[in-house]
Amino acid sequence: MKNQGLSRRGMLKVATGVVSGALAGTTFSTRVMADAPPPEPVTPALIAAAKKEGQIIHYTSTDLPVAEKLAKAFEAKYSGIAVRVERTGAERVFQRIGQEYSSKIHAVDVVNSSDASHFIVWKRDGILLPYVPEDVAKFYPAEHRDVDGQFASWRVWLSIIAYNTSLVKAEDAPKSFADLLDAKWKGKIVKAHPGYSGTIMTATYQMQRDLGWTWFEQLAKQGVMQVQSSADPPKKLELGERAIMADGNEYNILQMKETGRPVEPVYASEGSPLIIGPNGIFKDSPNPNAAKLFQSFCFTPEAQQLIIDIGGLRSVHPQTQEKAGRTPFKDIKTMKDDAAAVEKQGDSIKSRYTKIFRV
Repeated sequence: MKNQGLSRRGMLKVATGVVSGALAGTTFSTRVMADAPPPEPVTPALIAAAKKEGQIIHYTSTDLPVAEKLAKAFEAKYSGIAVRVERTGAERVFQRIGQEYSSKIHAVDVVNSSDASHFIVWKRDGILLPYVPEDVAKFYPAEHRDVDGQFASWRVWLSIIAYNTSLVKAEDAPKSFADLLDAKWKGKIVKAHPGYSGTIMTATYQMQRDLGWTWFEQLAKQGVMQVQSSADPPKKLELGERAIMADGNEYNILQMKETGRPVEPVYASEGSPLIIGPNGIFKDSPNPNAAKLFQSFCFTPEAQQLIIDIGGLRSVHPQTQEKAGRTPFKDIKTMKDDAAAVEKQGDSIKSRYTKIFRV
């Protein structure tokens, strides 16, 4: 993908003030939203225009059941507008859009990626539409909305350690990333790949920065089962194919635990990698009014509470509530996200990781 500047490779120069999104430490912007368009309310005229278009094409790396439930909630609220969910790993979403735009195919309306650095590239290439939903303007912290109004943090979650409670006693479970290097876990660990998953790309960047590549080299000696998506380690854990999950979606583990599956989350003492999943609209969206309506819906308290309650995700909307029984986000030590650094180092991270794990 050398066309359109959509590769991680090359001479990326991030626009002034744009850095990464995170709940603690780093931000989408160091400036106020002075350059963003005014917020747009959902009006009868917008709804009518969206219904005339009749559909939305949504590319997402969100877990498919959650993405589909969000789509159904939108369709129930705005009858006559169908949401077509196209779900795959974040890196595949990025590649697909790059290939489509290189061929002048403009199929996607709204995108969500678990790799926030993708939005830096799309913004740099001028293919995102500035659009600010009212809820984003009124309620979202400045660090969770792009200064030019081109994207905002639709979902927040963690990449965590977890264990199968049928195979591991609580007192024996690892409490840190360092614990995973214990010989007793050899042949019992599963983890996902940064070349497929945006969550794992982001997590791998944070972990190599804070723990060092030596940690990964030592982990590779543990006979790790390597899978693709960040949703795969929780599945392997639940099935008992592995006793320990080195990384993967917190939200899958919470969903499983709350439905009685034998899994338990672990928030590592070194800090759990923090993942930001923004939403954005493309300028050449084939259904621009429906895209705006869907984008606005995604940031409402209704949709945000849905992804918390059903999806096991976190939200920065102040009108939402954390689900009872879950560890409050404020009580979890997290690593810091840095989407700009992930963009610059993404190719080298994948290359080094592949060499270490030979996958």
